[in-house]
Amino acid sequence: MTYYQLIVEKDASIEVRDGSKLCADVFRPKDLSKFPAIITLGPYPKDIHFKDWHPERANDNPDLQGPYMHWESVNPEWWVPQGYAVIRVDTRGTGKSPGRPRLLSMREAEDFYDAVEWAGGQPWSNGKVAVMGISYFAMNSWRVAALSPPHLSAIVPWEGAFDLYREANRHGGILSNTFTGRWQSHTGRTMKEPETPEERTQQQAALELYNEIAARNNPNPADIKVPLFSVGNWGGVGLHLRGNIEGYLGAGSEHKFLWIHSGDHVLPFYSLEGRLAQKRFLDYWLKGIDTGILREPPIKLAIRQRSDQYVWRYEYEWPLARTQWTAYYLNAGDGSLSKEKPSQYEKASFSAEPDADNTSIRFSTSPFEQETEITGPMKLKLWVSSSVDDLDLFAVLHHLDSNNEEITYMGQMGHEISGAYGWLRVSHRKLDPERSTPYRPFHTHDELQKVKPGEVVPIEIEIWPASLVFPKGHRLVLEVGSKDDPKIVPFTHTDPKDRIQVGISSIHTGVEYDSFLLLPIIPPRA
Repeated sequence: MTYYQLIVEKDASIEVRDGSKLCADVFRPKDLSKFPAIITLGPYPKDIHFKDWHPERANDNPDLQGPYMHWESVNPEWWVPQGYAVIRVDTRGTGKSPGRPRLLSMREAEDFYDAVEWAGGQPWSNGKVAVMGISYFAMNSWRVAALSPPHLSAIVPWEGAFDLYREANRHGGILSNTFTGRWQSHTGRTMKEPETPEERTQQQAALELYNEIAARNNPNPADIKVPLFSVGNWGGVGLHLRGNIEGYLGAGSEHKFLWIHSGDHVLPFYSLEGRLAQKRFLDYWLKGIDTGILREPPIKLAIRQRSDQYVWRYEYEWPLARTQWTAYYLNAGDGSLSKEKPSQYEKASFSAEPDADNTSIRFSTSPFEQETEITGPMKLKLWVSSSVDDLDLFAVLHHLDSNNEEITYMGQMGHEISGAYGWLRVSHRKLDPERSTPYRPFHTHDELQKVKPGEVVPIEIEIWPASLVFPKGHRLVLEVGSKDDPKIVPFTHTDPKDRIQVGISSIHTGVEYDSFLLLPIIPPRA
């Protein structure tokens, strides 16, 4: 195999359709042959090193070292010797590109389209371009792929949200302000005409409903036709996990692959395991090398045991065809969660007041009689009421061992979180009947449906997908409350102008009130 020497071309100028020019760095092999390219476009300036952009995430890991390391994009010191060019483009209004930022908009995607076509037309290019990166770069890959630039041959959205409204800005209709505020403040430092955090928060607050603006900036997944390798993270609740799955399912690509790993947000991307998986995929579609990927199942899941412990397993579909969809019914009288419907009506209440002590209630299964795996999407149906006209609900799935100690799992920010999460503002309970399934409700978020004080209404909460293995004797505990689980910081909902719900919230069970948690139980393969 030939390994190539790296050369760097700084500050290349890319003219886009309106005459504006974007600034890019090109890292490519020093050779007269033609090569495919890996390109990213985003607001993290190309000239700022990984360790300077996020010092707290830089460490002595050898996979994060090198003079050309850049936050959440590929390392050219590894990829160029493998026969790939690497292109980093500063989006408008960031780094060395002039103008005003148009972040995660379809207008930015049009700039990206033009940059992809520029890359595919360079003298050193073989005409094939891929988009691959983490987070923002992954989110942008969905958008540019939906526009179908002719030279785009594949995308690798590695931990990339798809639907900005549902996955980043408003979970279940509740404003997710903590992370987005921090991100905007951090990223805005290097922008030429940045929005202030206050402006960003005001814009998000104004978009309480899913309107034409939100829809315009979300791509149609069916328009994505190129081969794709979508990589999610079970620990990515509150941001990317849902999008990697939804993008995979909805994409119109003939050839698409889904991995879901577990743990840190950036390290798996740069690990040798991650790089070899990326290379197998890109070699096939950008170099025409038969790497065997079409002879393998399209899905690979990390089946989580605890913390950062998991076992890889191949699957053929999502949700898994052998799933045993099992309803566990809530009993507000004794706090149980079982397969038996309660025979009597009961009600349990908690407070939505910010400083109250009783802000949640819990429901527990009996200890599992055998090892039990839960892998897939989940739905929580509740009958609820409030002493006021609305309520915010936060659902958390806890894994408790035989000593009643919680088993936690590594989250994307490097700390431990609970097993699974879901959210809903009850006035956002309206469902889209065409996009909802028995196991995954899809809310329209296009209309506020306030409740009358004391009125009991049915709601369905989307619990983001998870993979949890419960050993014999362990229990699943469902917690429903009026505030965030503190372990999920920074993906929390604390804006005082948005979180105005107060009063007493109640859950009703038994008789006609069939409140239940639908779980994807996975039996062992025969």
